[in-house]
Amino acid sequence: MTQQTPLHARHVELGARLVDFGGWDMPLQYGSQLEEHHAVRRDAGMFDVSHMRAVDIEGPRAEEFLRRLLANDVARLSERGKALYSCMLNEAGGVIDDLIVYFLEPGRYRLVVNAGTADSDLAWIGRQAGPLGVALRPRGDLAMIAVQGPNARARAAGLLPAADEARALALGPFFGGPLSILDGNVFVARTGYTGEDGFEIMLPAEHAVALWDRLLGAGVRPCGLGARDTLRLEAGMNLYGNDMDATTTPLESGLAWTVAFGAGRDFVGRAALEAQRAAGVPRKLVGLLLEDKGILRSHQKVHAGAAGEGETTSGSYSPTLERSIALARVPAATGAGVEVEIRGKRLRARVVRPPFVRHGRAQIAL
Repeated sequence: MTQQTPLHARHVELGARLVDFGGWDMPLQYGSQLEEHHAVRRDAGMFDVSHMRAVDIEGPRAEEFLRRLLANDVARLSERGKALYSCMLNEAGGVIDDLIVYFLEPGRYRLVVNAGTADSDLAWIGRQAGPLGVALRPRGDLAMIAVQGPNARARAAGLLPAADEARALALGPFFGGPLSILDGNVFVARTGYTGEDGFEIMLPAEHAVALWDRLLGAGVRPCGLGARDTLRLEAGMNLYGNDMDATTTPLESGLAWTVAFGAGRDFVGRAALEAQRAAGVPRKLVGLLLEDKGILRSHQKVHAGAAGEGETTSGSYSPTLERSIALARVPAATGAGVEVEIRGKRLRARVVRPPFVRHGRAQIAL
């Protein structure tokens, strides 16, 4: 049986088409997925992301623990509220999950992990944490709403008391912090998964409907998972389970920039990554722009000439570019052009460097 977020009844009332996503009953779209996509690129949209799991990590050795657990280095987080994107790896260097970690204060961090991997993530983290006496606090009491788009921050902050409005608008990119409302139990972060500016707001679950309704009244459009997927693909953001998983490393998933190889830190999976790097990473994740008529989807064969073959990992029609785009894992020697096999035909595609779109503008030549 699928789980439901605190906003489930609102999704039903708004006529959302609901689907099973990672064991949760989630809105795919409320009407036109295309219009939802454009609302985020041009104005402001909101997503119920309460299915994602916040986990607080606490204890005097919390930093030491996270420096061992994550491929990126939380020692970089010197300012309270600063966020870091990282992969959590197994011993073979495969990606168990990708996540965001926030530095709350010395000895306190917050992780936000993916819904579909939350239970296995918690089990893995718990096994790793045991020897260090670090406490794990899954925050099932919190809901999470993402408000995204060029006008998103102004619309959301405008609903807050003056002091909290100023505090929210003062947040820098990839920073978060508590507000004074609801006894300080609202955490607002300037993060997102769309390639647009905005907030991700964590708050007590019982207050989620009230916030959703106020945002709706402020002209923020409800958006579903369908638009979220095309937005994140345009932004060149990986989707766990598609573009990387436990069988692929960050080095072959376009995420080498998230691995901190600095001296003096032995994170889980480091030895495997160093061995792969020394031997030569055999595959890479690239962007594709289809030059012939067709639609790119995941799991389509990619022909890279003498370099060999690969496969698309995510693909869709891009509403912003009005072209078909994809991410694909291909041989490291792949050149500037490939062919993608679609319904028995080989169609030409150009290899590009993501992102395709950022802040509403094309980042690649069309």
